[in-house]
Amino acid sequence: MPHVDLNADLGESFGHYRLPDEALLDLLTSANIACGYHAGDPLVMMAVVTVSAGLLFKIGAVPFHQWLPDAYEGAPHSITAFMSVGPKAASFAFLLRMFLVPLAPARAEWLPLIIGVSIATMTLGNLAAISQSNIKRLLGYSAISHAGYMLLGLVSGNDTGLKGIAIYLLVYAFMNLGAFAVIVAMRRKELIGDEIEDFSGLVYKSPVAAYLMLIFLLSLAGIPPTAGFLGKYFIFLSLIETGHYTLATVAVLYVAVALFYYFRIVAVMFMRDQEDRELPTLSFGVKLALGITLAMTLFIGLFPDPFIQVAGRTALSLLR
Repeated sequence: MPHVDLNADLGESFGHYRLPDEALLDLLTSANIACGYHAGDPLVMMAVVTVSAGLLFKIGAVPFHQWLPDAYEGAPHSITAFMSVGPKAASFAFLLRMFLVPLAPARAEWLPLIIGVSIATMTLGNLAAISQSNIKRLLGYSAISHAGYMLLGLVSGNDTGLKGIAIYLLVYAFMNLGAFAVIVAMRRKELIGDEIEDFSGLVYKSPVAAYLMLIFLLSLAGIPPTAGFLGKYFIFLSLIETGHYTLATVAVLYVAVALFYYFRIVAVMFMRDQEDRELPTLSFGVKLALGITLAMTLFIGLFPDPFIQVAGRTALSLLR
């Protein structure tokens, strides 16, 4: 296929400024939908449904979540840790680009769908995590619930919501990798780290690991002054700014549910008798990972301004 210079085809509309072909494609697609779109257009509805299905599957949102807990449990710990943050961040960036640029004119059509998916994702993720005994499955359902929170930023659709998603993805990477780093550190010949009960009395044998896990779990729950609070704060603020008070209330209530199942792990670590097991010696790589994730989880929470500015620029870049 011969190369088509979209800038040349548009003549002098943009003066001396050359837009990337990808940006022009987004612009033309959005313009075409806006010009030819009317409520209930079957082609636009098909685009919304098919794009939504593919991207919601990638982020593990309901009803396309079934693969995620099994994948978390079955994969090696290091692979699970990467899978929980890398693909999720890329998928959310693509999801935002699709819904906020080419599908933006059809917002009235896809907004009820995203609202329903976000509520269902938070509900299933949080309630299913309560009954889990395997810590990797629990973190898997936790990841599902976090996807629901981030979708609320798309529901609000304002600058605060987009900034909230960017911050959420940043802090989620550090606090989730930190939790998995503690699990990896406690592994020894596949005997320690799979079940929540394996962490019984951890504070007596390895207080550093126990307190690190406590900090990461508090951040996952969104408790200040950890970084996790920052992501939830901007998501909730965006909902209030756009008048979605019911959604904000539901999301805040699910924070209490998350505290319950995260503190199941804390209770086992701090209130149970210690297991008669010898803990492994930590490698330099694990120590480095724990140090970096701990530092960023606390530093972002205590000194958020530089990261908020970067997140704002990142969010705006998705619309260009």
